[in-house]
Amino acid sequence: MKDRKILLSYGSGGSYMHKIIKDIFVHKFNSPTLSELTDSAVLKNLSKDYEICFTTDSYTVEPIFFPGGDIGKLAVCGTINDIGVMGANPIFLSCGIIVEEGLEVKILERIVQSMAITAKKAGVEIVTGDFKVVEKGKADRIFINTSGIGIRRKKVKMGKRFIRSGDTVIINGTIGEHELAVLLARKQFGLSASMKSDCAPLHKLIEDVLNTSDNIHFMRDPTRGGIATTLNEIVDGTNYGILLDEEKIPVGKKVSSLCEILGFDPLYLANEGKVVIICGKKDTAKVLSAMRKHPLGRKSTVIGEVVKGYEGQVVMKTVVGSYRIVDMLSGSQLPRIC
Repeated sequence: MKDRKILLSYGSGGSYMHKIIKDIFVHKFNSPTLSELTDSAVLKNLSKDYEICFTTDSYTVEPIFFPGGDIGKLAVCGTINDIGVMGANPIFLSCGIIVEEGLEVKILERIVQSMAITAKKAGVEIVTGDFKVVEKGKADRIFINTSGIGIRRKKVKMGKRFIRSGDTVIINGTIGEHELAVLLARKQFGLSASMKSDCAPLHKLIEDVLNTSDNIHFMRDPTRGGIATTLNEIVDGTNYGILLDEEKIPVGKKVSSLCEILGFDPLYLANEGKVVIICGKKDTAKVLSAMRKHPLGRKSTVIGEVVKGYEGQVVMKTVVGSYRIVDMLSGSQLPRIC
């Protein structure tokens, strides 16, 4: 890498972060499993009928409490979703917490209680953890790391290699609420508007999808970098592309208005309760039907398709009929939220 110091943009979820992951971590660790860069590692050949999925993630957000969630709920949901999009059922979580000296005990209690409630509702158990305190000024109040273990049936076959031209691209609802909820909670834009984060565990919705169709080829939750970055991750290094239809991308009126005011592109806004599903075309209708029966999938819709053209690219047909390339987020589009 030409940069001698880590830049903030390396944690944005975009191309800078992908480069440092590949150039340093994937290269140095030299693990075939890691090199697949999936949301969870699939640990094969552990039993006759099942595989174990294992994931880890670290969380920092400002403010730590925001409409619709907090850093604790975010950590639990994020790890559950990284397991769920692999087609696995999350079972166990760990919880590692680093707090800055001076943090009020009642704040820590509130965060841990939120984690406990979220885990219980999701049907997962937090079974191990760690707790550290660092000197004042050495951390931003609180950092959380959660790891998760899930189990999936070996008959579940998903991954980039299963994606085919003609597959449909589905999302389970409107985009952008989480990032705007966090930014507005900072009250730094002089706006009186507020928004609720979409932060939620998605594994039960995903379970309904997998029980409906054996033709699900890929899933990923579009968090940092938004759906634009997620879709670019999917087509990266492949011989196919994705064609989006701007008219079909679900953006709520409030998100659309705020993006116009603030100069943001909703395609790059982080989500914490959305899943992108690549589905065989013949099963699209029944998958949508199943999703729309779940509370977290009421607004599920097709937003595009996999195409033979545009190799390794995401292209969007605009509302005026023209076409534009949708690149992966490079630096940071917005003030950082995590």
